[in-house]
Amino acid sequence: MSFVHLHTHSEFSLLDGASRISEMVRLAAETGMPAIALTDHGVLYGAVDLYLQAKAAGINPIIGQEVYVATRSRHQKEGRADRDPHHLILLVKNLEGYRNLIQLSSLAHLEGYYYKPRIDKALLAEHAQGLIALSSCLGGEVASRLLEGDEAGAEQVALEYQQMFGEDYFLEIQDHGMEEQTRVNEGLARLSQRTGIPLVATNDSHYTRKDDAEAHDILLCLQTGTVVSDQKRMRFHNDEFYLKTPTEMAERFREFPDAVANTIRIAERCHLELDTKPLLPRFEVPQGETAETYLRRLAEQGLKSRYPELGQVVRDRFEMEFGVIEAMGYAPYFLIVSDFIDFARQNGVAVGPGRGSAAGSIISYALGITTLDPIQHGLIFERFLNRERISMPDIDVDFDDRNRDRVIDYVGQKYGQDHVAQIITFGTMKARAVIRDVGRALDVPLREVDHLAKLVPPTLNMTLDKAIQMVPELAQAEKDPVYERLLKNARKLEGLVRHASTHAAGIVITPEPLQHYLPLQASITRGDKNGQEKRAVMTQYEMNAVQKIGLLKMDFLGL
Repeated sequence: MSFVHLHTHSEFSLLDGASRISEMVRLAAETGMPAIALTDHGVLYGAVDLYLQAKAAGINPIIGQEVYVATRSRHQKEGRADRDPHHLILLVKNLEGYRNLIQLSSLAHLEGYYYKPRIDKALLAEHAQGLIALSSCLGGEVASRLLEGDEAGAEQVALEYQQMFGEDYFLEIQDHGMEEQTRVNEGLARLSQRTGIPLVATNDSHYTRKDDAEAHDILLCLQTGTVVSDQKRMRFHNDEFYLKTPTEMAERFREFPDAVANTIRIAERCHLELDTKPLLPRFEVPQGETAETYLRRLAEQGLKSRYPELGQVVRDRFEMEFGVIEAMGYAPYFLIVSDFIDFARQNGVAVGPGRGSAAGSIISYALGITTLDPIQHGLIFERFLNRERISMPDIDVDFDDRNRDRVIDYVGQKYGQDHVAQIITFGTMKARAVIRDVGRALDVPLREVDHLAKLVPPTLNMTLDKAIQMVPELAQAEKDPVYERLLKNARKLEGLVRHASTHAAGIVITPEPLQHYLPLQASITRGDKNGQEKRAVMTQYEMNAVQKIGLLKMDFLGL
């Protein structure tokens, strides 16, 4: 019997999930699963990664989220009553569902955030189309009522969700060998019989394979600032929270074969196709002009000022470049960049001379985007843009650090504040840092951990595997049982995401409002006055994901 995992957490459930998306997809392929879902806590950070990697592996990607549903309204934020929201799994069926999940995830962060990003039932009812809902784990509202012995209340909640989602609402049964789950599953089975709401079997996976359980336990210690030996800390009940094989799931739920089969039925309802073609913002051009004719007029004016002689070599180069830009539909891109650079120069913001392959474009030079003559310096346009490279051109622009925000504000005013956002970035556990983190969680003496970490060469892209091959003392350390345990777990956690922050330079500009394309959350940046904090929005997708779904990413670098 086949099976599909519909309740999973990756490294993007920060310091709570230890699965890499690539490993999840590989395991699904190896065990013959036709699909796999990703349902991180309150975020969609890994959605694009899952979509592209699963598609490449011939597996159906199911984008989802384990959302937090406020016990009252998402706008109420008053102590304990609002601090412990219920869990609910949402899975995307189609493009409408994807856009609804983006809205829910964004508003959970921007409106409902209180300890966690929270939606409420009113918001959920507005955005339920195109989504499948599962009642979630012991933290779900139905399960919570059953644990309290309130079966009538549990039934009322289940019927409320059924009214919202119709045939796309399922009661979720889990079995990690916990006594509470056995009680809840019995209650869910009775509810299912009475209401006709179908059961679905899931495994609340937080790591990929069973032998990753200790590494995951250490991750929880990093999240809570505790050590493994602390008996009172938060910990998982056992080592059953991994991506089990279809055979293991069928065996575990042999009394509920329909609940296992329903995972396939749910997966068959999920068919999301994302359009990844380039999506440029609209640039207003004078009446009677197109982006192409206006770009030609501006570039020709600039060309005359840069090259008073305007020889045949210059003319030929200009026509060749313009032909490529026009054929690829990138005229608006050059107009957008030229416009904000003109604004900067006219308003006393220092602008750099241009960096990278953009300096190879005579049109960039004519528009004042760069200040280097590509013909004089023998720079090649094709390194910057050519017909074979089907991706957005990428021009990085340096601005005076103190006034960079003025240019960002101008872009927000021109295209609409709801079309412009900063971009998230993720910090990962590097070789030295992960030794320190794991050593602290395992309560290894600080001096020993420090010595071990300093054995790792401080070079770029250094990994633990490379370091152990290069440094005999580090290889020797693995023979000590304490260090062997430390290094084994450090290897498993190395490279995982540790925290999120705002990218120093990345800005996204969209043709339609941002939430049409990607989820948002709050970011905190330094304001102008006295270094005080000011709130802005940033994307939940990092810059590579932003570009992979066709959106325009600009780097506004501060120097």
